[in-house]
Amino acid sequence: MKTIGLIGGMSWESSKVYYQYINEMVKEKLGGSHSAKSILTSVDFDQIEHYSFSGEWDKIGDLMAVHAEKLEKAGADLVVLCTNTIHLVSDAITQAIDVPFLHIAHATGEAIVKSGVKKVALLGTRFTMEKDFYTKILREQYNLEVMVPDAEDMDILQSIIYDELVKGVFKPESKQICLEIIKKMEAQGAEGAILGCTELPLLIPNDEVAITTFDTTRIHAQKAVDFALS
Repeated sequence: MKTIGLIGGMSWESSKVYYQYINEMVKEKLGGSHSAKSILTSVDFDQIEHYSFSGEWDKIGDLMAVHAEKLEKAGADLVVLCTNTIHLVSDAITQAIDVPFLHIAHATGEAIVKSGVKKVALLGTRFTMEKDFYTKILREQYNLEVMVPDAEDMDILQSIIYDELVKGVFKPESKQICLEIIKKMEAQGAEGAILGCTELPLLIPNDEVAITTFDTTRIHAQKAVDFALS
């Protein structure tokens, strides 16, 4: 079994789910008392949030590179970044380490293709929805049609994620708003919905959405386990 290196804290609400999923998946695969071999380094999300909103992505990249190097030096055989948005600086990570880095958009793209869905709605932070570091991979490498919400709904999602979800606040009314946004995009032709913020699956249960949902946290965790056990 390879050792999984995790960069967490963005936010810790979803990072703890990564740890849970990875260990549950290893136990399910190997049985008995097996659990995952892993190393976790965690950042102060307040600092990441500040740099994100001020557009200082180079500083985030430098920080992620430092944490990725820590994991490699500590014995990690692969590195997983436990967030969607901060994959915007994934190049800084891959340039800093020699072990594999598992990109969440590639894991998600593979899962969508396997499902047979061709047209997907992407929900996440405004950074994930507006910038092309995520959608470009899905469109160009997995031949998917990717839809994003309109500007007003982007603002709503941004507020729910940063004002509530990353702080561990999960409101029924916010869940309903997200479900309505998904319904609106379904009416526009979306066959599936990417929950492209690692906290969103904590708010939106799969069984309450009519179209196929893609839980990026679970998908990414599964990819890490598959790699570790390969």
